[in-house]
Amino acid sequence: MVRAVGLLSAGLDSALALRLVSDQGVELVAVHVVLPFGRNKHDYPKLVAEDLGVPLIRLEAGEEYIELIRNPKYGYGSQMNPCIDCRIYMLRQARRALAETGVSFVVTGDVLGQRPMTQHKRTLRLEEQEAGLEGLVLRPLSAKLLPPTIPEQKRWVKREALLGLKGKTRKPQLALAAELGIRGYRPPAGGCPLTHQEFAAKLRQLLNVRQRPTGGDIALLQVGRHFYHGPAQIVVGRDRRDNEALLRLKELDDCVLEVPQCGSPVTLVRGPKEGQALRFAATLTARYSDSETDEVTVECRDGEGTTTITVVRDEEPESCY
Repeated sequence: MVRAVGLLSAGLDSALALRLVSDQGVELVAVHVVLPFGRNKHDYPKLVAEDLGVPLIRLEAGEEYIELIRNPKYGYGSQMNPCIDCRIYMLRQARRALAETGVSFVVTGDVLGQRPMTQHKRTLRLEEQEAGLEGLVLRPLSAKLLPPTIPEQKRWVKREALLGLKGKTRKPQLALAAELGIRGYRPPAGGCPLTHQEFAAKLRQLLNVRQRPTGGDIALLQVGRHFYHGPAQIVVGRDRRDNEALLRLKELDDCVLEVPQCGSPVTLVRGPKEGQALRFAATLTARYSDSETDEVTVECRDGEGTTTITVVRDEEPESCY
């Protein structure tokens, strides 16, 4: 039996690509690379893998990926999106899974001409060359518009049963998904957060302040209002959803601040908390709370217990960057 690794983003294109190959009798292992900013409320990769009936391997993107964002070999797109380097990274992860599981080739959901930086013939060829996968990356949705791959040449898959899609429209994919009964995939959204101006600005600031940020630090950028006091990262919740998300994202050494007995944001402090960092965070928490008193007592909780800081509500916080 021929076996392959399928890169699963949990979107429609990758789900369709894996299904087209699975329907030809290829045994698939789905690989989902978990990016620091790619976590969703719903576990779409699991839902898609279960719908397709294939095993799922999750690979966490770590320091290597963060360094790639900081210094991409092939540059950025419109914001902080190193799209070509990111695709090469994904293919390298698939190559590692390929070597570890003894499979024969890699399947992706690329559609020719859909993405401006990464989905043109020359770029697709560059990506597989850089990943050490020349001829071994099958793109079922656009295969008929691309040179035959090794899996097609060896008749592991039938080229005539693959597609020739091109461009940005998703209508053919949606129609095919309905025909095949594919469910569980992530609905089309706003694209990669790295292409969004607001998120990119937050990421630049974090990279300027932190020499070696973690994936957890980057995940925080999608929640709340962001401030820094020296290297301390301070995030203030804007609403109930933010507050709940910050409590979920809290790590062992973080400090959480709230104003008790009134409407209050959750404020999370990560990093060094010496000096005025906690007072600065307490002032922000009081300012965004519903407290109407001049002096506000803010609770600070960390791994060692609970303390309080009293601040003047309209006190100007010490400058930060």
